[in-house]
Amino acid sequence: MSSKESCRNELRSAIRQLSNRCLYSAAKWAAEQLVGIEQDPAKYTPTNTRFQRGNSSIRRRFRTNDITSTPVAGVSYVSTPVMEEDEVEDNDFYLLAKSYFDCREYRRAAHVLRDQTGRRSVFLRCYALYLAGEKRKEEEMIELEGPLGKSNAVNRELISLERELSTSWKNGTVDPFGLYLYGIVLKDKGNENLARTVLVESVNSYPWNWNAWSELKSLCTSIDILNSLNLNNHWMKDYFLASAYQELRMHNESLTKYEYLQGTFSFSNYIQAQIAKAQYSLREFEQVEVIFEELLRNDPYRVDDMDMYSNVLYAKECFSALSYLAHRVFMTDKYRPESCCIIGNYYSLKGQHEKSVVYFRRALKLDKNYLSAWTLMGHEYVEMKNTPAAIDAYRRAVDINPRDYRAWYGLGQAYEMMHMPLYALHYFRKSVFLQPNDSRLWIAMAQCYETEQLHMLEEAIKCYRRAANCNDSEAIALNQLAKLHHALGRDEEAAFYYKKDLERMEAEEREGPNMVEALIFLATHCRAHGRFEEAEVYCTRLLDYTGPEKETAKIMLRGMRMAQSSFPPMDVEHFPP
Repeated sequence: MSSKESCRNELRSAIRQLSNRCLYSAAKWAAEQLVGIEQDPAKYTPTNTRFQRGNSSIRRRFRTNDITSTPVAGVSYVSTPVMEEDEVEDNDFYLLAKSYFDCREYRRAAHVLRDQTGRRSVFLRCYALYLAGEKRKEEEMIELEGPLGKSNAVNRELISLERELSTSWKNGTVDPFGLYLYGIVLKDKGNENLARTVLVESVNSYPWNWNAWSELKSLCTSIDILNSLNLNNHWMKDYFLASAYQELRMHNESLTKYEYLQGTFSFSNYIQAQIAKAQYSLREFEQVEVIFEELLRNDPYRVDDMDMYSNVLYAKECFSALSYLAHRVFMTDKYRPESCCIIGNYYSLKGQHEKSVVYFRRALKLDKNYLSAWTLMGHEYVEMKNTPAAIDAYRRAVDINPRDYRAWYGLGQAYEMMHMPLYALHYFRKSVFLQPNDSRLWIAMAQCYETEQLHMLEEAIKCYRRAANCNDSEAIALNQLAKLHHALGRDEEAAFYYKKDLERMEAEEREGPNMVEALIFLATHCRAHGRFEEAEVYCTRLLDYTGPEKETAKIMLRGMRMAQSSFPPMDVEHFPP
């Protein structure tokens, strides 16, 4: 990795250049990474480092080892020269156009720059036209189908932009920002292979534009495509790979990359949020909660990624914490999609599903491609038994991101509710392909195989075994494996799984009907095989219960003691008169 001072200088220049080209989200990202670099205490007062103070406890708690800023052996990072700004002569026109752009008057901005030939002016003119086309497309969709409807509306500026940018690319007159825009245009027109080529050229020429990396990441739908990219070894590549690994559900590889980046960007809130995202996917909710609590202490008005935090609080049923978070984001910015999603989760946890749907729909009106809102709204419709609406919401989610296993799982649940197990099985298979380490998905598949229509018990057993190997937190798989083996007449296998389930319940200090069921079966099985001492242990444990199982245990104990006795049973008819 480059030195901290080198990264600092690169990011400072990049922030100015990105802001000058109205790429504000990329400039914000770069600024957050700049502040995430640990400051030299000799040069900065405590006031200057106040923003960085919070994340140190997270770093100490979750770093597995101390990672320095020295690159991995064999990796050398290229030094990309910082671009020089051009076209001083048309600066006045550019300033006017930028002012119009900032006021969202995109066509006026493009018109002002119509005769300007500098690369910066050409980029802003094309970018303004692209956003004007996107704005008109959104308006047409609302006019034709409503804010959440589907529509064939397209950006009508794409054809002219593709023609102009293609010519500039072939002539070698387009700059890295123009290449970024050309990549977006190609992607929107469905030419993904050429879009990848152009975006790789853009990030190799100018690696600090995180927007370009993000577009490139969306085109890497498999690890083979990712490995085929010819990327320069700039430190920004590590950010890209960490994010791409996460998108491809390679969470451990992603965590390794982010931990390495922390050697330089020790206090980056972005890196901490991404680590939390990876651990959320690994269902390590306790660690995720700690990270988000620290992020909020350090950046109390943060809304980015807080919807994921609300999902964790929802899963843990932390009602008061979720209520506090919902109030906090409502007071900060109630018209952010993330805020609406958090409030929707809050009402869902309260059981007010209709009100929850209202907020998820509001989130989608603000951003119709907001994936989490479509998926969560589908869950709410499932709770409301509105299966057609749930299916529509889940389908919209998979249209946005075909790698979202939650939406595929939701579709499976919806078809299962409609008693269509073959359809449900198809969607569960898609979800388990994307998330093979989630026991819930394997259990859902197994339950489909168990239905009367399919009755494929051997396949169900295979699925339950996979679930048991995936740390089945709901403790369903072992009990079901025991029941299925017993139903198929394999009592030895059934006893094996009942015993494993019993050991697990004892370790977790859980009681319930599953424990009673396991004790009765094991007592009966051991008695039938003449293992009376072991059977007596299980029966003695059953005596602690107050239900019919207590009487069953007494009868079994009496029978075993009589069988073990060397004397025949007392019967007066055996004695002579």
